[in-house]
Amino acid sequence: MIVVRALILGLALALLPATAAHAADPRLVPDVSSRAIDIQYSFTGEELLLFGAILYPGQRLPNDRADIVVVLKGPVRPIILREKRRVAGIWVNANSLRLRTSPGFYAIGSSRPIDKIVDERTAAIFELGLANLSMSPSGFSEAKKLERFEAGLTDLYRRIGLFYENPAAVEITEGVLYRARIPVPARVPVGTYRAETYLISRGRVLAVASRDVQIRKAGFERFVALAAERHGFLYGLSAVLLSLVLGYGASAIFRRR
Repeated sequence: MIVVRALILGLALALLPATAAHAADPRLVPDVSSRAIDIQYSFTGEELLLFGAILYPGQRLPNDRADIVVVLKGPVRPIILREKRRVAGIWVNANSLRLRTSPGFYAIGSSRPIDKIVDERTAAIFELGLANLSMSPSGFSEAKKLERFEAGLTDLYRRIGLFYENPAAVEITEGVLYRARIPVPARVPVGTYRAETYLISRGRVLAVASRDVQIRKAGFERFVALAAERHGFLYGLSAVLLSLVLGYGASAIFRRR
Protein backbone atom coordinates (compact mmCIF):
# COMPACT_ATOMS: atom_id res chain seq x y z
CA MET A 1 0.00 0.00 0.00
CA ILE A 2 2.84 2.38 0.85
CA VAL A 3 4.51 1.61 -2.48
CA VAL A 4 1.30 2.40 -4.39
CA ARG A 5 0.89 5.72 -2.59
CA ALA A 6 4.49 6.60 -3.32
CA LEU A 7 4.01 5.88 -7.01
CA ILE A 8 0.83 8.01 -7.16
CA LEU A 9 2.58 10.88 -5.36
CA GLY A 10 5.56 10.68 -7.71
CA LEU A 11 3.29 10.73 -10.75
CA ALA A 12 1.39 13.73 -9.41
CA LEU A 13 4.64 15.62 -8.77
CA ALA A 14 5.87 14.79 -12.26
CA LEU A 15 2.67 16.13 -13.87
CA LEU A 16 2.48 19.25 -11.70
CA PRO A 17 4.96 21.42 -13.65
CA ALA A 18 3.31 20.55 -16.97
CA THR A 19 -0.14 21.30 -15.57
CA ALA A 20 1.03 24.58 -14.09
CA ALA A 21 2.70 25.58 -17.35
CA HIS A 22 -0.45 24.72 -19.27
CA ALA A 23 -2.57 26.74 -16.88
CA ALA A 24 -0.18 29.70 -17.31
CA ASP A 25 -0.79 29.86 -21.07
CA PRO A 26 -3.20 32.55 -22.28
CA ARG A 27 -6.62 31.74 -23.72
CA LEU A 28 -8.42 33.02 -26.79
CA VAL A 29 -12.06 34.12 -26.82
CA PRO A 30 -12.91 34.38 -30.53
CA ASP A 31 -16.09 35.23 -32.39
CA VAL A 32 -17.28 36.13 -35.90
CA SER A 33 -19.62 38.83 -37.11
CA SER A 34 -21.94 36.25 -38.69
CA ARG A 35 -22.31 32.53 -38.00
CA ALA A 36 -24.30 32.03 -41.24
CA ILE A 37 -24.04 33.68 -44.66
CA ASP A 38 -26.99 33.30 -47.03
CA ILE A 39 -26.37 33.31 -50.78
CA GLN A 40 -29.23 34.73 -52.84
CA TYR A 41 -29.54 35.98 -56.41
CA SER A 42 -28.38 39.44 -55.31
CA PHE A 43 -25.35 38.17 -53.36
CA THR A 44 -22.21 40.00 -54.49
CA GLY A 45 -19.93 39.00 -51.65
CA GLU A 46 -19.55 39.85 -48.00
CA GLU A 47 -16.90 40.88 -45.51
CA LEU A 48 -16.60 38.63 -42.47
CA LEU A 49 -15.22 40.14 -39.27
CA LEU A 50 -13.17 37.86 -37.02
CA PHE A 51 -12.57 39.37 -33.61
CA GLY A 52 -11.96 38.43 -30.01
CA ALA A 53 -9.84 38.85 -26.90
CA ILE A 54 -6.68 37.38 -25.43
CA LEU A 55 -7.04 36.38 -21.77
CA TYR A 56 -3.72 36.32 -19.93
CA PRO A 57 -3.34 34.62 -16.52
CA GLY A 58 -3.64 37.17 -13.73
CA GLN A 59 -4.61 39.78 -16.37
CA ARG A 60 -0.93 40.65 -16.74
CA LEU A 61 0.34 41.40 -20.22
CA PRO A 62 3.68 39.77 -21.09
CA ASN A 63 6.68 41.80 -22.13
CA ASP A 64 7.05 39.83 -25.36
CA ARG A 65 4.89 40.80 -28.29
CA ALA A 66 2.26 38.25 -29.28
CA ASP A 67 0.94 37.85 -32.82
CA ILE A 68 -2.45 36.75 -34.09
CA VAL A 69 -3.14 34.70 -37.22
CA VAL A 70 -6.70 34.09 -38.42
CA VAL A 71 -7.71 31.50 -41.00
CA LEU A 72 -11.06 30.94 -42.69
CA LYS A 73 -11.24 27.76 -44.75
CA GLY A 74 -13.63 25.15 -46.11
CA PRO A 75 -15.19 23.05 -47.43
CA VAL A 76 -12.48 20.44 -48.11
CA ARG A 77 -13.25 18.34 -51.18
CA PRO A 78 -11.51 16.25 -53.86
CA ILE A 79 -10.74 17.96 -57.14
CA ILE A 80 -9.31 16.90 -60.49
CA LEU A 81 -6.89 19.30 -62.16
CA ARG A 82 -6.21 19.11 -65.88
CA GLU A 83 -3.37 20.73 -67.75
CA LYS A 84 -4.05 21.96 -71.27
CA ARG A 85 -1.52 22.05 -74.09
CA ARG A 86 -1.67 23.45 -77.58
CA VAL A 87 -1.38 20.69 -80.19
CA ALA A 88 -1.63 21.60 -83.88
CA GLY A 89 -3.31 24.88 -82.99
CA ILE A 90 -5.92 23.24 -80.73
CA TRP A 91 -5.99 23.30 -76.92
CA VAL A 92 -6.38 19.75 -75.59
CA ASN A 93 -6.23 18.16 -72.13
CA ALA A 94 -2.80 16.71 -71.39
CA ASN A 95 -1.78 15.72 -67.87
CA SER A 96 -4.21 15.48 -64.96
CA LEU A 97 -3.89 15.22 -61.18
CA ARG A 98 -6.43 14.39 -58.47
CA LEU A 99 -6.18 16.15 -55.12
CA ARG A 100 -8.08 14.58 -52.23
CA THR A 101 -8.15 17.47 -49.74
CA SER A 102 -8.34 20.73 -51.64
CA PRO A 103 -10.12 23.56 -49.79
CA GLY A 104 -12.82 25.31 -51.80
CA PHE A 105 -11.90 28.54 -50.01
CA TYR A 106 -8.89 29.57 -47.94
CA ALA A 107 -8.17 32.99 -46.46
CA ILE A 108 -5.46 33.90 -43.99
CA GLY A 109 -4.73 37.17 -42.24
CA SER A 110 -2.02 37.98 -39.71
CA SER A 111 -0.59 40.81 -37.68
CA ARG A 112 2.77 40.36 -39.42
CA PRO A 113 4.07 38.26 -42.33
CA ILE A 114 3.95 34.56 -41.50
CA ASP A 115 7.69 34.05 -42.03
CA LYS A 116 8.32 36.70 -39.36
CA ILE A 117 6.05 34.93 -36.84
CA VAL A 118 6.87 31.20 -37.12
CA ASP A 119 9.49 29.02 -38.76
CA GLU A 120 8.80 26.87 -41.82
CA ARG A 121 8.20 23.71 -39.79
CA THR A 122 5.53 25.27 -37.57
CA ALA A 123 3.88 26.94 -40.55
CA ALA A 124 3.71 23.59 -42.34
CA ILE A 125 2.29 21.76 -39.31
CA PHE A 126 -0.56 24.25 -38.85
CA GLU A 127 -0.93 24.94 -42.61
CA LEU A 128 -0.37 28.66 -42.18
CA GLY A 129 -0.16 30.27 -45.60
CA LEU A 130 -1.03 29.28 -49.13
CA ALA A 131 2.41 27.75 -49.64
CA ASN A 132 1.78 25.35 -46.73
CA LEU A 133 -1.59 23.92 -47.74
CA SER A 134 -1.63 20.12 -47.72
CA MET A 135 -3.79 18.91 -50.61
CA SER A 136 -2.89 15.19 -50.50
CA PRO A 137 -2.58 13.98 -54.12
CA SER A 138 -4.26 10.69 -54.92
CA GLY A 139 -1.59 8.13 -55.74
CA PHE A 140 2.09 8.72 -56.47
CA SER A 141 3.02 11.90 -58.29
CA GLU A 142 6.32 13.51 -59.19
CA ALA A 143 7.30 16.43 -56.98
CA LYS A 144 7.73 18.80 -59.93
CA LYS A 145 4.35 17.84 -61.39
CA LEU A 146 2.60 18.27 -58.04
CA GLU A 147 4.27 21.63 -57.49
CA ARG A 148 3.26 22.81 -60.96
CA PHE A 149 -0.39 21.80 -60.53
CA GLU A 150 -0.67 23.27 -57.02
CA ALA A 151 0.87 26.54 -58.22
CA GLY A 152 -1.65 26.65 -61.08
CA LEU A 153 -4.58 26.02 -58.74
CA THR A 154 -3.34 28.65 -56.27
CA ASP A 155 -2.93 31.22 -59.03
CA LEU A 156 -6.42 30.50 -60.43
CA TYR A 157 -8.12 30.64 -57.03
CA ARG A 158 -6.25 33.84 -56.15
CA ARG A 159 -7.56 35.57 -59.27
CA ILE A 160 -11.20 34.65 -58.58
CA GLY A 161 -10.94 35.46 -54.87
CA LEU A 162 -11.17 31.94 -53.42
CA PHE A 163 -7.61 32.12 -52.05
CA TYR A 164 -6.70 35.20 -50.05
CA GLU A 165 -3.63 36.18 -48.04
CA ASN A 166 -3.05 39.44 -46.17
CA PRO A 167 -0.04 39.80 -43.80
CA ALA A 168 -1.47 42.99 -42.26
CA ALA A 169 -5.14 42.07 -41.88
CA VAL A 170 -5.11 41.66 -38.08
CA GLU A 171 -5.24 44.68 -35.78
CA ILE A 172 -4.33 44.17 -32.11
CA THR A 173 -5.46 46.82 -29.61
CA GLU A 174 -3.70 47.20 -26.26
CA GLY A 175 -2.26 43.71 -26.69
CA VAL A 176 -5.64 42.19 -25.79
CA LEU A 177 -8.31 42.84 -28.42
CA TYR A 178 -7.90 41.77 -32.04
CA ARG A 179 -9.93 42.06 -35.22
CA ALA A 180 -9.53 41.10 -38.86
CA ARG A 181 -11.73 41.46 -41.94
CA ILE A 182 -11.86 38.59 -44.44
CA PRO A 183 -13.52 39.15 -47.85
CA VAL A 184 -15.94 36.42 -48.92
CA PRO A 185 -16.44 36.50 -52.72
CA ALA A 186 -19.69 35.91 -54.58
CA ARG A 187 -18.38 32.64 -56.06
CA VAL A 188 -17.69 31.07 -52.66
CA PRO A 189 -18.86 27.42 -52.42
CA VAL A 190 -21.54 26.50 -49.90
CA GLY A 191 -20.72 24.36 -46.89
CA THR A 192 -19.33 24.48 -43.36
CA TYR A 193 -16.35 26.76 -42.83
CA ARG A 194 -13.97 26.95 -39.90
CA ALA A 195 -12.71 30.28 -38.59
CA GLU A 196 -9.49 29.56 -36.68
CA THR A 197 -7.45 31.95 -34.52
CA TYR A 198 -3.84 31.31 -33.50
CA LEU A 199 -2.00 33.15 -30.73
CA ILE A 200 1.75 32.98 -31.36
CA SER A 201 4.70 34.29 -29.39
CA ARG A 202 8.43 33.66 -29.93
CA GLY A 203 7.61 31.28 -32.76
CA ARG A 204 5.44 29.08 -30.51
CA VAL A 205 1.69 28.58 -30.85
CA LEU A 206 0.30 29.36 -27.39
CA ALA A 207 -3.42 28.97 -28.05
CA VAL A 208 -5.82 27.96 -30.81
CA ALA A 209 -9.56 28.58 -30.95
CA SER A 210 -12.17 28.19 -33.67
CA ARG A 211 -15.75 28.93 -34.66
CA ASP A 212 -17.91 27.36 -37.36
CA VAL A 213 -19.49 29.45 -40.12
CA GLN A 214 -22.24 28.17 -42.40
CA ILE A 215 -22.42 29.44 -45.98
CA ARG A 216 -25.68 28.31 -47.57
CA LYS A 217 -28.03 29.06 -50.40
CA ALA A 218 -31.31 30.80 -49.53
CA GLY A 219 -34.57 31.61 -51.25
CA PHE A 220 -35.14 30.41 -54.81
CA GLU A 221 -31.48 29.38 -55.18
CA ARG A 222 -31.87 27.01 -52.23
CA PHE A 223 -35.04 25.52 -53.75
CA VAL A 224 -33.29 24.88 -57.08
CA ALA A 225 -30.22 23.37 -55.40
CA LEU A 226 -32.31 21.01 -53.24
CA ALA A 227 -34.44 20.00 -56.22
CA ALA A 228 -31.35 19.16 -58.27
CA GLU A 229 -29.85 17.17 -55.40
CA ARG A 230 -32.92 15.23 -54.25
CA HIS A 231 -34.86 14.83 -57.49
CA GLY A 232 -32.22 14.77 -60.20
CA PHE A 233 -34.34 13.12 -62.91
CA LEU A 234 -37.35 15.41 -62.46
CA TYR A 235 -35.07 18.44 -62.25
CA GLY A 236 -33.38 17.51 -65.53
CA LEU A 237 -36.70 16.82 -67.23
CA SER A 238 -38.10 20.15 -66.02
CA ALA A 239 -35.02 21.97 -67.31
CA VAL A 240 -35.43 20.40 -70.75
CA LEU A 241 -39.15 21.23 -70.90
CA LEU A 242 -38.50 24.79 -69.76
CA SER A 243 -35.86 25.20 -72.49
CA LEU A 244 -38.29 23.93 -75.13
CA VAL A 245 -41.07 26.24 -73.98
CA LEU A 246 -38.79 29.29 -73.88
CA GLY A 247 -37.34 28.41 -77.29
CA TYR A 248 -40.81 28.00 -78.81
CA GLY A 249 -41.97 31.26 -77.24
CA ALA A 250 -38.97 33.17 -78.57
CA SER A 251 -39.43 31.79 -82.09
CA ALA A 252 -43.12 32.72 -82.01
CA ILE A 253 -42.31 36.29 -81.04
CA PHE A 254 -39.77 36.68 -83.84
CA ARG A 255 -42.21 35.22 -86.40
CA ARG A 256 -44.80 37.88 -85.52
CA ARG A 257 -42.25 40.61 -86.11
